[in-house]
Amino acid sequence: MLDKRKIRLMTRAAIYEKKYGEEDLKISSYYKKDYSSLNTWITLIWITIGYGLAVAVLFLGWGDSIMEGLTLAKLFIFAAVAVGVYVSLLIAYGIGAGSFYKNKHVKAKQRVKKYLRDLSQIEKINNKKEINKS
Repeated sequence: MLDKRKIRLMTRAAIYEKKYGEEDLKISSYYKKDYSSLNTWITLIWITIGYGLAVAVLFLGWGDSIMEGLTLAKLFIFAAVAVGVYVSLLIAYGIGAGSFYKNKHVKAKQRVKKYLRDLSQIEKINNKKEINKS
């Protein structure tokens, strides 16, 4: 006879494995602080690369007009503005990425915990059936 509870648990486990399984197991293998720190650093590195490329493109496009009336004071002002925007971007993205990846880790850990609980319930049902057959 079919056990409806076992079928529901197995279906839920299969859906989880297909939808989240591999990624959640990778995420939950890290400690929360390690996962969020690593991904925050990766985000900050990509922000630095993107900002550098954006500044290079802007300089290539408007470099001639900027260099025409350039004085030492204007150069320091441009540099200060560029560094200020860069630092503010790093701070904003660093805080945002840190909280995002911490939240992502917590959710993945909860889903893995529920998945493992479902697997243990399936195993208990199987063991119970084997004992009854004996």
